[in-house]
Amino acid sequence: MDEIDTSVPHSARVWNYWLGGKDNYPVDREAGEQYRQVFPSIVEVARAARHFLARSVRYLAGEVGIRQFLDVGTGLPTVDNTHEIAQRVAPECRIVYVDNDPLVLAHARALLTSAPEGATDYIDADMRDPAAIIRAAARTLDLSRPVALTMIGVLGHVQEYEEARSIVRRLMDALPPGSHLALADSVSAGEDHIRAHDRYKETGAVPYLLRSAEEIAGFFDGLDLVEPGLVPIIRWRPEPTPFDAPATARVGTLGGVARKTP
Repeated sequence: MDEIDTSVPHSARVWNYWLGGKDNYPVDREAGEQYRQVFPSIVEVARAARHFLARSVRYLAGEVGIRQFLDVGTGLPTVDNTHEIAQRVAPECRIVYVDNDPLVLAHARALLTSAPEGATDYIDADMRDPAAIIRAAARTLDLSRPVALTMIGVLGHVQEYEEARSIVRRLMDALPPGSHLALADSVSAGEDHIRAHDRYKETGAVPYLLRSAEEIAGFFDGLDLVEPGLVPIIRWRPEPTPFDAPATARVGTLGGVARKTP
């Protein structure tokens, strides 16, 4: 396993800090706090993204009836991971997590606590290699049956837009009709958001690209968006949450769920 570098901030650990977790280091907390000072809404962004994931997984497992999930860009384990949400609806759900972060790999055992009726697996792989992901996922998932692909806040790590689109397309092409894509990613929420992002790059951390709404919509090309379409994530099938995020909060993230049709 690669050595965990604690000398520069790391996006998964900074995200963990914003969520109130403990899997981070002083350098991550410093970078996260500097970002928050410029753009205080980042804490709401992080929380809203977790709640969007939870709502979309509950929708897919509950209303749609999907029993297989491929979670690409897993991030550090936290409260209500994908398998816990899905298996709460249907214990027989099978979940495969994908990440290439050595710290996530070190904590992967927390992602493998499946209900006995279902299964979980963890793949140490880069999302830029969809073919390797699909090959490994086939150990746990039946790829002749619908799969829900989740990609929450990960594609900004891919700097070239056409490469990012290709990753989504190649993963979805490997899944059968009836499969779904749940995706959310960041857009600019104003000048202070951009300024915070620019300062984050200066820390030496891997930068995360803010894309336009049109570019995020492009990730869903060829798929049928379900209601309410591609919207700010706090407006995607909202329900009561344990944190107080006003509807006017500048949560600069768009999300949606779409179905692959024959």
